[in-house]
Amino acid sequence: MKIRIEIDDNLKEEEIIIRCSELNDSIKKIQQNIMETSKKTNIVFYKENIEYYLPLDSILFFETSGNGIDAHTINDIYRIKNKLYELEEILSNNFIRISKSTILNTNHIYSINKNLTSSSIVQFNKTHKQVYVSRGYYKAMRQRLDERRNYES
Repeated sequence: MKIRIEIDDNLKEEEIIIRCSELNDSIKKIQQNIMETSKKTNIVFYKENIEYYLPLDSILFFETSGNGIDAHTINDIYRIKNKLYELEEILSNNFIRISKSTILNTNHIYSINKNLTSSSIVQFNKTHKQVYVSRGYYKAMRQRLDERRNYES
């Protein structure tokens, strides 16, 4: 595979062209990664009267609570003003909906306790926090994890 970068001062918008003999899984993954990387995600996090600008990779999961959406890190909880459906549209592929009320960052999964009759439990490293994966969302999460593992290997 060859990679060529051309710099053109006259361009008003960046353009990426992929030339290939066929559209295979490898090319689709490259396209998906480019699309994910180019997403501009500006989420402001709030705690009391202070605004925080955190890296999204520090977020374990987003969860609805009584009066909004909470963003959980290993040690803290922040409030955000976005809705879950908005987050699904703007977050990278590392995040996936696992229930009606939760979006999970798959980069932070430590273990999954699969339960065939009810919700499975996801645990995170270095924290007591855990989330439940609804049975209806489990298969999609499993596929996403398998895709990522296959892509990384």
